[in-house]
Amino acid sequence: QVQLVESGGGLVQAGGSLRLSCAASGGTVSTFVMGWFRRTPGQEREFVAGISRFGNSKNYADDVKGRFTISRDNAKNTVSLQMSRLTPEDTAVYYCAAKSDSCYVSRDGKEYGLWGQGNQFTVSS
Repeated sequence: QVQLVESGGGLVQAGGSLRLSCAASGGTVSTFVMGWFRRTPGQEREFVAGISRFGNSKNYADDVKGRFTISRDNAKNTVSLQMSRLTPEDTAVYYCAAKSDSCYVSRDGKEYGLWGQGNQFTVSS
């Protein structure tokens, strides 16, 4: 069974950059559309970015567009989220997710059936 493990969280100052990674074990990420979501306390989980199986299609939430870049390395079974110009509003638990039922890069978390455990990072002002 495929498992997803996020890494790279921590504390970063506003305006800084951070890279989150998601490693898959027990399977091949190339069979999945991959996404990053985030959740802050008291808020609904929200879509951040998604990438198609071979990286040719990417989808970003409006508030991260131009600041965040999602990428994948199917040979290494990893997906990454490079984040820059971070603001305190980006503070959240970030989740890596996988979707296998189609090639569409969905923004709906309900379409993703596999999730990592979550990785917290905080942006200080």
